[in-house]
Amino acid sequence: MTRYLASRAVQATITLVLMSFVVYLLIGLMPGDPIDLMIAADPNMTSEDAARLRALYGLDRPLVERYLAWAAQALQGNFGYSRSFGQPVLAVLWPRLLNTFVLAALAFAIAVAIALPLGIWAASRPRSRVDYLINLLCFAGISTPPFWLALLLITLFAVTLGWLPAGGQADIRPNTPPLAALADRLRYLVLPVATLALIQIGSYTRFMRGAMIEALRQDYVRTARAKGVPEGGVRWRHAFGNALAPVLTILALSFGGLFSGALITETMFAWPGMGKAIYQAILDNDYNLALVGLLIATLATMLGNLLADLAYAWVDPRVSIA
Repeated sequence: MTRYLASRAVQATITLVLMSFVVYLLIGLMPGDPIDLMIAADPNMTSEDAARLRALYGLDRPLVERYLAWAAQALQGNFGYSRSFGQPVLAVLWPRLLNTFVLAALAFAIAVAIALPLGIWAASRPRSRVDYLINLLCFAGISTPPFWLALLLITLFAVTLGWLPAGGQADIRPNTPPLAALADRLRYLVLPVATLALIQIGSYTRFMRGAMIEALRQDYVRTARAKGVPEGGVRWRHAFGNALAPVLTILALSFGGLFSGALITETMFAWPGMGKAIYQAILDNDYNLALVGLLIATLATMLGNLLADLAYAWVDPRVSIA
């Protein structure tokens, strides 16, 4: 296990270095730079002032040289300052990372808790009315654009019924009781979590259904039935573990992608998360913020893959990662 984890750590380090280099070059090749934005905001700035600022910030140097200087500082724990916020990058991203983690984790847990049993239920009754109904609902969920679903939920629960806030984050006062503060935070989370969960449930259910149908066709399942094992035991003790293994990859990749891919949901509900921060940083040519945000999203995806590999060994004793 130790050797395996050390090997994965080396692979993750190499991937992050290559990713940082590619992203830094791509962002650097984008038209314009922070000095151009300053010129647009201040018409009195002369070309000499712009050249002096570019030299001060190192923007007149080649991209590779600038990247090496950034990498040297990053190895010391200094990831630079955000030009948009005027704060260290980690200080800007940390609260947004926590916000996205809470949003993604809740939506992911709800989606998995609903989708896996639903997929197993549909697989145990293939081509029945229940199966057709579940498939119809899954296709509807997969085909629904996130922004349209978010608008529907806002219109129904925030505008028409007035039960939930339309967006933003709870403003908790210092003297608020803990339970009241938690309830207020949850009120603001209901609609964005529901949007993300409903979008994911359809695809997770389809994957689980397909894997379960394949597992139920195997010889060991027929043998278990021939020995008189109850149908519930056949599904959960014999088929579920083998069907879950391929689904774990999908779950791991989707969970990691939520850290940067929940942009539409975060924008629709004005939720201050990672996806919105990365998108705005790219628009504002905020190099440091965009680069570190994308690296965190990459790291989250690799951690999801690592957890999936560890889960393989847990659900299937035949898999060894020693």
